[in-house]
Amino acid sequence: MGEDCDCGHEHNPADGQSANPFANLDEDTQLQIQELQILEQSFQQLLMQKNAFNMENNEVNLIINEVEKTEGEIMRIIGSQVVIKSSKEKILEDMKHKKELIETRLKSIDDQEKEASEKIESLRDGIMKKIQG
Repeated sequence: MGEDCDCGHEHNPADGQSANPFANLDEDTQLQIQELQILEQSFQQLLMQKNAFNMENNEVNLIINEVEKTEGEIMRIIGSQVVIKSSKEKILEDMKHKKELIETRLKSIDDQEKEASEKIESLRDGIMKKIQG
């Protein structure tokens, strides 16, 4: 007879199944599943980085647009406590340079994302074929 727990399911440790649903798979397949899990975690971190760079890129675009249509004196915040006067040209130069760096980093992340996605899909397909026999 199985043991009852709070989850509402009956558990029977005598039926040969352990807590690991992959225990009956060969060691190679188990290692591939672990690799897949690690790759998926890395992929999620990559997507978070991409999101952060996209947000920063949007902010830089907004700054460029606002500075381009501004006439007269422009103030620039340095850190969290200092505001200095700066020229429109200097701010645009700095922001356009920053935009180039962000776009280069985003392209690199896109390449990494594509490569990781393909590797994850390939590994997942291989694992599913082994599991399904």
